Amino acid sequence: MTGTPFSVTTRTTGAGAVVTVLGELDVATAPRLRAGIEALTLAAGQRLVVDLAGVTFCDSSGISALIAARNVAEAAGAGVALAAVPGRLSRTFGLIGLGDFFPTYPSAEAALRG
Repeated sequence: MTGTPFSVTTRTTGAGAVVTVLGELDVATAPRLRAGIEALTLAAGQRLVVDLAGVTFCDSSGISALIAARNVAEAAGAGVALAAVPGRLSRTFGLIGLGDFFPTYPSAEAALRG
């Protein structure tokens, strides 16, 4: 498959970190997302927001990386939220029983305000 080149970028705000994912989140790219999230310094009370607006595909490895992100945030005493979840991925979350596992917001800014 060819599509949007994969990238993970991070910006830090007073409320926490926003990790923006672009491209296909799959077995080949999920380790890059995990590494980026594990490198973050989160403080108790902050929020980790994963912005998925640019995700064009997500397989089980990508979903596993998102669950790992939640675990990293919780270990730091921080919250986690997903922003701009594509409809197909939102439907997949519902089908596999993760529909309520992540708080979701229409944008990263809304998620930071939480």
